[in-house]
Amino acid sequence: MAIDRGAPQWPYQQLAARLRDQIASAQITGQLPSIKWLAQEYGLSEKTVVKALRLLVAEGVIATYPNRGSFVVAE
Repeated sequence: MAIDRGAPQWPYQQLAARLRDQIASAQITGQLPSIKWLAQEYGLSEKTVVKALRLLVAEGVIATYPNRGSFVVAE
């Protein structure tokens, strides 16, 4: 699943949208995949993945814990 580099949205916004959709449809529950895995899966740098995760944290969709990972926030 590659990110569309020609899209009007930044790559981190596209990744955040995909993860948000996967969480909303219950394709992702509990812990999210690692930053390294997401970077490889979507063809992005780890820095871009972190930026996407920070956006989701700011929106209250996920919570990130040092040395543990990122988790879906229960509604």
